Amino acid sequence: MTPPPDPLTPERILEATEEVLRRYGPAKATVVDVARALGVSHGSVYRHFRTKTALREAVTGRWLTRTELALTEILEATAQPAPDKLRQWLETLFEAKRHKAGDDPELFATYQVLMGGSTVVEDHIRHLVDQLREIIAEGVEEGRFSVDDPGAAAQAVFDATARFHDPGYAAEWQKPAIGAEFAAVSDLLLRGLRA
Repeated sequence: MTPPPDPLTPERILEATEEVLRRYGPAKATVVDVARALGVSHGSVYRHFRTKTALREAVTGRWLTRTELALTEILEATAQPAPDKLRQWLETLFEAKRHKAGDDPELFATYQVLMGGSTVVEDHIRHLVDQLREIIAEGVEEGRFSVDDPGAAAQAVFDATARFHDPGYAAEWQKPAIGAEFAAVSDLLLRGLRA
């Protein structure tokens, strides 16, 4: 007797969707392709995700959450002074985005498709800026940063480093000088925040 199939869960659907997006790319992947990969009808997929857009946003959100988790680990490392934490946070964000663009180009393309007006991407950016604000506020409390408004400073740091995490700049991330350019911007920002 064969065992019953695994129940169809949102997580299984998202895993299958990632694979379908990698195989066909965001322009050609369909919900029918996802259903076929799972061995179910497309109606079964729609019971969990009401539209193709909702499914793509869920995949993108899942993908972005992986970056957020790595950054949260840095945020929670209490042994580091805020300037070191901020530098490590910026490096980790840059490397995560750079690897996603190079190692997972189909999902990265999906992320780029969803950039415009997606609440998932807006939430991701808001979360990242909140993490920066927390680090900068910690630096102010430590007496290492001199900032009147940690929220405004966080937004400024995020904007100033956009070249190293905004998908619009992904083509530049493989340039030989990009590491030195990133270090120069990071050094400048840290000097500007110091008390």
